[in-house]
Amino acid sequence: MGKYFGTDGFRGEAGITLTADHAYKVGRFLGWYYNELRVRNNNREPARIVIGKDTRRSSYMFEYSLVAGLTASGADAYLLHVTTTPSVAYIARVDDFDCGIMISASHNPYYDNGIKLIDSNGEKMPEDTLLLIEDYIDGKLHVFDRDWTELPFASREGIGCTVDYVSGRNRYMGYLISLGIYSFRGVKVGLDCANGSSWNIAKSVFDALGADTYVINNKPNGTNINNNAGSTHIEGLQKFVVENGLDVGFAYDGDADRCLCVDEKGNVITGDHILYIYGCYMKERGKLLTNTVVTTVMSNFGLYKAFDEQGIGYAKTAVGDKYVYEYMAKNGCRIGGEQSGHIIFSKYASTGDGILTSLKMMEVMLAKKMPMSELAAPLKIYPQVLENVRVTDKKAAQSDSDMQKAVAAVTEKLGDTGRILVRESGTEPVIRVMVEAPDQEICQKYVDEVVNVICEKGYKA
Repeated sequence: MGKYFGTDGFRGEAGITLTADHAYKVGRFLGWYYNELRVRNNNREPARIVIGKDTRRSSYMFEYSLVAGLTASGADAYLLHVTTTPSVAYIARVDDFDCGIMISASHNPYYDNGIKLIDSNGEKMPEDTLLLIEDYIDGKLHVFDRDWTELPFASREGIGCTVDYVSGRNRYMGYLISLGIYSFRGVKVGLDCANGSSWNIAKSVFDALGADTYVINNKPNGTNINNNAGSTHIEGLQKFVVENGLDVGFAYDGDADRCLCVDEKGNVITGDHILYIYGCYMKERGKLLTNTVVTTVMSNFGLYKAFDEQGIGYAKTAVGDKYVYEYMAKNGCRIGGEQSGHIIFSKYASTGDGILTSLKMMEVMLAKKMPMSELAAPLKIYPQVLENVRVTDKKAAQSDSDMQKAVAAVTEKLGDTGRILVRESGTEPVIRVMVEAPDQEICQKYVDEVVNVICEKGYKA
């Protein structure tokens, strides 16, 4: 993890910790760097970089700052305008771009924003390139065997141009539509677009496949993205599905790389349910290569129990879609994801894609002629208690021998009826203590046992 770029790009509060100046410098570096790489391959054509953005007010500011930086360095900037993160990854890959940029802070409130960088394969930008950008921002860039205090500006016909590339977004929508192998005719579908990136894409795709589409939170105004809407506030969609007698509902987050579902009874279908439903569907058809579904350590204990019953193997990675995708790519797995609804179908996309996930859930319902509630029924989600304890030193607290003894004692008492997970937060001075067990009281009791040790040993901040 770098100084500016975390697992999900360069994030911060717009105008405060992430400024237009940062964006300009990111553009300056990327335009120059990819042009340099081209020159070294005897290619004199300007670098081509594609940009998408979500509906935050500050996304315009960052888009124009990035474009100014890119064109000043001699690269051409292609604008997809408001679009989803997965569409940028798709277009970067299929249209042969040097890289892609998405301006979004995903499920965060409107006043935050972020710059996510995507390589030419539609995957997250390699760490070493991100570190070079950070060095340039900090004025200590060393690359191509020399130090650069400043980067040269392009001039005359070398200055880059800007291209309206809305056709790329339309082609991505066409790609999604092509994946619909069943007609959705007669199915009543609710979509919650979180007043974000999917607001003008998701409905068009579902309409094209024949669904009766009902949409909420599709009126972005720059400040209402994720505001009591979308996958992080799914209660609105639950109510909407029940009140309108819909067959199923899908909720996306701000940049539409996540999707959670609501069944016809108004129950939430989490990312764990999606992994279970689609994992079983793939196994039945002999499509679950390596017989493995990739999860993170935060997936529910009930999911592993249900997989065991179906004879489906699973892997557990660190939290973050980056780690899920890395494991999948390395081991040839076809499906993986997180409880939050970040699901990766590696045959069709290199990132989580909320709209794709909803199409895949529709496919299972239509193929098996079953409602969502029945598909999810065999998976029993275990009660979970999670406590975040602010500590003075998370490394010391985590490795304390009494703390480890307490965790081992809980593990033993739970046996195969549940589990305990203690981990450090990646971004805050916090230790997370989580227990899953057959009932809430047991969870709370065991969480308290471990938290008490943290307090007794004086680690609590």
